[in-house]
Amino acid sequence: MSMSAIPTIAADDMQAVDQCIRERLASPVALINQLSHYIVRSGGKRLRPLLAVLAARSCGYEGPHHVTLAAVVEFIHTATLLHDDVVDASELRRGQETANQLFGNEAAVLVGDFLYSRAFEMMVDVGSMRVMEILAHATNVIAEGEVMQLMNCHDADVDEARYMEVIRSKTAKLFEAACQLGAILAGRPEPEEQALARYGMHLGTAFQLIDDVLDYSADSDVTGKRMGDDLAEGKPTLPLIEALRIAPPEGQALIRGAIESGGRDHVDRILAIVRDSGALDYARTCAEAEVSAAIAALDRLPPSPHRDALTQLARFAVERDH
Repeated sequence: MSMSAIPTIAADDMQAVDQCIRERLASPVALINQLSHYIVRSGGKRLRPLLAVLAARSCGYEGPHHVTLAAVVEFIHTATLLHDDVVDASELRRGQETANQLFGNEAAVLVGDFLYSRAFEMMVDVGSMRVMEILAHATNVIAEGEVMQLMNCHDADVDEARYMEVIRSKTAKLFEAACQLGAILAGRPEPEEQALARYGMHLGTAFQLIDDVLDYSADSDVTGKRMGDDLAEGKPTLPLIEALRIAPPEGQALIRGAIESGGRDHVDRILAIVRDSGALDYARTCAEAEVSAAIAALDRLPPSPHRDALTQLARFAVERDH
């Protein structure tokens, strides 16, 4: 199955998800409407809600709640983006001005809070304590991951294990929850539920690792962000951690200083060091291992076009250029 076939398989469901998002964004507060619609329309991949839809369908679910939960997942993700951009003082996301740049930090944080609270309101509509448990726990773990990332900023001694803990919490946990919910809705046995959870966790980890690679290798016009932004923010991501480990002493000193001070001084030299060191290939290899583990987890599910789509999405995670 090609990537182009996946939207066709999920087209009706994703159209229903978009409709649900539009309806549940509505608020009598004008600024909430304006800001939340801006961020939701800003060109995201809708990958997490797509995963929720495909996971539910791959488990044979035929009811309506997967649409609601897919929208919930997107609201949680959008809220984290709003808060992330404030914390990072980001000016661009996906090639457009961030909400905090346009509307101010206060509005961005408060509308992020609105999206979280609306998401939990929608969870209640599903009427499942198990669903509430999974999403409440995921949201808590994501917040812990954000705090861990903040603690790691400007710390040149962050190692691979510490970094992987951050991305499994901050990024992969919502992928995991989105996929696990499908099995819960369908009432599938525990082994299938855990298989989908593993798939989502490994896929989310791979997705973040490739994001890390693209920060040092992709065309800024394609990604919508400047190359080296993670470095400028003092974030020790895996390519930088690996380059710091294996680069010559002069390069190590330059990388360490850049992590500790942040900013864009020497960014071109450090980008060259990271590329020449083989650190990007190492990070890609780690991402490919995660994708292999994700695809293997799907063996627990019965064959179906929706399972095939999940497999193809995993392959896309490491092949993409944005």
